[in-house]
Amino acid sequence: MQLSNLLLVERRGDIAVVTINRPDRRNALGFGDDGDVVEAHLRELNADRTLRCVILTGAGTAFSAGGDLKQLSRWAHDASIRPPDFLKLYEAGIHKVVRGFWSLEMPVIAAINGSAIGLGNDLACLADMRLAAASAKFGATFLKIGLVPGDGGAWILPRIIGWERASELYFTGKIIDAPTALDWRLVGRVVADESLMDEAMAVAEMVCRQPPEVLRATKKLMRASILQGFEDIMSLSARYQVMAHLTDDHREALDAIHERRPPAFSGS
Repeated sequence: MQLSNLLLVERRGDIAVVTINRPDRRNALGFGDDGDVVEAHLRELNADRTLRCVILTGAGTAFSAGGDLKQLSRWAHDASIRPPDFLKLYEAGIHKVVRGFWSLEMPVIAAINGSAIGLGNDLACLADMRLAAASAKFGATFLKIGLVPGDGGAWILPRIIGWERASELYFTGKIIDAPTALDWRLVGRVVADESLMDEAMAVAEMVCRQPPEVLRATKKLMRASILQGFEDIMSLSARYQVMAHLTDDHREALDAIHERRPPAFSGS
């Protein structure tokens, strides 16, 4: 499946490896038709019910260095662009990119192979699990270029590393290395650069052993828990559990346990 060169999608069994493919601009995102391209790619992934996990990484030496500074400079010096124009640019560009990755229904593993700065850092935070190469760097440097985190990062980042650490990244503009990111729980694991994709694939293969429909339902429950109260989640959990009880995969899981064999899940 290939809609454009911006995102390269490689299918490996039940896993899709999605590579941000703009290495000459350190995988900057959010301009031109990026929003539409990302949205189209990720809509196709969601529609593929045989897909169980996504690995997100970057081409070249960066995961994603965020926005394109040359484009931002052109905007800053273009007196013809008015506030409503900026709103449309963000809604059609960066916001579509972020919403696209947020909307992915299957588990997402970020394999952070280099710098994850600004929007790149926030995209990594939208993943469900994050593995960092030892050489990876992280930052939320919006203020250093005179901007706020306009990609939704003020909502995303504190939920991953807490208010204190998010404030430190935003208000100082500092860049942190992979061991610090691990200490701050920005990533779950740091591995050797050359082992990054092998480690990410190993985690993805473990994910793929789960029943695919309840895998997606569990992610939906976890995402809903961020936005809804306890009673709402209890009600939603009950409805999802009723559906799960009626699946062939539930019966298969129990049969496999009793018969002491690996389960063969069909997604039904």
